[in-house]
Amino acid sequence: MDLDPLRDQARRACRGEVRGRGLSHGLARRARPQGFSRRARVHDRPRLSRRRSHDLRGPRRGGRRKAFEREFAAYNGAKHAVLTTNATAALWMVIKAFGAKAGDEVLVPSHTAFPTVEAICFAGVTPVFVDIDETYTVDVKDAAAKVTPRTVGFIPVHLYGHPANLPAVQELCAKHKLWLLEDCAQAHGSTWQGKKVGSFGRAGAFSFYPSKNLTVMGDGGLLVTDDDEVAARCRRLRDHGRQSKDIHVEIGFNLRFNDIQAAVGRVFLRRLDAMNDHRRKLAARYTAGLAGLPLVLPAETRGARHVYHLYVVRTPQRDQLAAFLKDKGVATGIHYPVACHRQPAVEHLKPPPLEHTDRIVKEILTLPISAGHTEAEIDEVVAGVKAFFRK
Repeated sequence: MDLDPLRDQARRACRGEVRGRGLSHGLARRARPQGFSRRARVHDRPRLSRRRSHDLRGPRRGGRRKAFEREFAAYNGAKHAVLTTNATAALWMVIKAFGAKAGDEVLVPSHTAFPTVEAICFAGVTPVFVDIDETYTVDVKDAAAKVTPRTVGFIPVHLYGHPANLPAVQELCAKHKLWLLEDCAQAHGSTWQGKKVGSFGRAGAFSFYPSKNLTVMGDGGLLVTDDDEVAARCRRLRDHGRQSKDIHVEIGFNLRFNDIQAAVGRVFLRRLDAMNDHRRKLAARYTAGLAGLPLVLPAETRGARHVYHLYVVRTPQRDQLAAFLKDKGVATGIHYPVACHRQPAVEHLKPPPLEHTDRIVKEILTLPISAGHTEAEIDEVVAGVKAFFRK
């Protein structure tokens, strides 16, 4: 993917407003994974300077927002898309719209960002933590063993950009009459056998946080569904439970999205597949360059299309490797160092140990990858990793 035209376009559009140093000013900045950068990159800014101001008058006017919803729904093969403030809000609204209540249980992998669990708890429902498999997504066999008469739903997480085992998840949900809500926060454009994630269950939730594959120059989220009633209720919940101008039929929140960010999202949605292709190209370069080293590299299940929101490797020497790369000017990350079932906020649930999750959190390391990185930059990171294992 040639990013030069995007850089030029963004520079013209921003008219010098973004003055941060670019990718050519040192490996520490160049190799920083998307989400670790202290400054927005110029080429990540779409052209907004020619938008007429009366088109961007905020969330209640909604012209750009509604257009973004229609376009994202079409992209994902869904009947409805509902924009909101973040993916946590999207998950919470859907769980409420499904009618979950206190005492109900929802299956969820422990190896995920904690907001997935927060959304369950905010809805008054109990999370039941499930282990993961070698793709870092939910172990469906472990999930099946944890179904009880109180289990009402299942939230698989398509972590790092790799889809969970959706056929097995669907089979489990059908067997036990569970609703299926996909957490697609890190998997925009990912597919299973050609079908977009978010379209396998009753609903799917996406994040537009700045580090994600699709962003909106700020935070944001969206849910997709084919269910008319779920979509209608989520639209009410994001707007104070409002059914019409002065009538509030339930308690909701201000979870509205705004038109300015929707305009940005529409631009990036058109580029999403190309940006994902670029990420896959960089991931393939990592995999080829790191082959033969004592690392566990990301696996892509047959039938799955990984979009590499993150490129995560594993080694028992994780901390030493991270420190070595830091000294070389390469920033790394850990997603996530503390599993959700080990978080103090849920210790009252007394969750049992999870063998695979508890092991891998000590070994995982995120290497730099984003739509803004180049092959040369990936090669520099690979060289740093090789140097560590040679020493």
